[in-house]
Amino acid sequence: MSVTPFGDRLGAAFDRFGHLCVGIDPHAWLLDRWGLEDNAVGAREFGLRVIGAAHGRAGIVKPQVSFFERHGSAGFAALERVLAEARSAGILTIADAKRGDIGSTMEAYAEAWLRPGSPLEADAVTASPYLGVGSLATSLDYAAARGKGVFVLAATSNPEAARVQDARVTATGTTVANDVIGALTGWNAQQGGSRFGSAGVVIGATVALADFGIDIGAEQPTATLPVLAPGFGHQGADPRDTRRIFGNLTPGVIVSESRTILEAGPEGVADAIARRSEEVESHRG
Repeated sequence: MSVTPFGDRLGAAFDRFGHLCVGIDPHAWLLDRWGLEDNAVGAREFGLRVIGAAHGRAGIVKPQVSFFERHGSAGFAALERVLAEARSAGILTIADAKRGDIGSTMEAYAEAWLRPGSPLEADAVTASPYLGVGSLATSLDYAAARGKGVFVLAATSNPEAARVQDARVTATGTTVANDVIGALTGWNAQQGGSRFGSAGVVIGATVALADFGIDIGAEQPTATLPVLAPGFGHQGADPRDTRRIFGNLTPGVIVSESRTILEAGPEGVADAIARRSEEVESHRG
C-alpha cells in the first residue's frame, strides 16, 4: 500500500496554512495562567485548547514531550489524547522527544512515535544524532515507509551546544552540524520525488549559522531540506529576519513559536496564532 511522504504533507500544510508551528508546552506557570491545575488533566486540557485554537489557523503543532512526561503515565495518556485530537483536526504533529540510540532500540522509539495506530502516533519526531547520524538509519527508514518524518538536531541555540556542534569531523573537515545537514540532504535525495524531504534538521533561529559552518547561500537540492527552527518570539528571533538568518534554506523553514503565543491565554490564543501566522508569511520574501 502506497503512502504519502511526510515531505508532501508538509508542503501541503505550508501551502494551506503557512510556515508557523505552534508549540504545545504546558509549563507549570502557563497552566496557572490558563487557570489549570499542574497535573496531567491540566496538561491535557491545555493541549486540547491549543489544538482547538490552531485548527484552521496553523497547520503544524509541536508538543514538547517532557512537559507531559513529567506527570508519568497519566501525562503520556494526556499526550496521546492531544496527538489524536490534532490528527482528527488534520494538523501535522511534531513530537519533540529528541530520542537517540542505536539499532533495534532506535527502531523501537520510531515504532512508539511514528507507527500508524500507535497510542503516541505523531507525524514526525525529533531525534539526537550524537551516537552518529548512521545510528538513526533504522528510524529514517521506518519513517519513510510509513509517510512520517524525522527532525535531527544540527545547530541548537543552547550555549553548551557549540563545543560539540561546531567541532570538526576528522574525516571530512566539516563541522558536526554541517555533517548532519549533509547526511540528511543525501538521505532525502535517495528517496526522490518530493518537493520537500521527509528528513529534516533542527536549527535554532538565534544561531549564527556561519559559526557552525553552515552555508546559507548554497544551492538547495531538488528535495528542499525541512528546517525546524525554534527560537522565534520569546527567545529573540523575529520572523522578519527569516530570510537573513536562513538564506537559501528559507523555503523549508518551520517557524516554531511557543511562549509568546501561549502567553495570550485561553481567550486570546486563537487570535495570537492567526496574527502570528500572518506575520510569518508576510515576511518570507
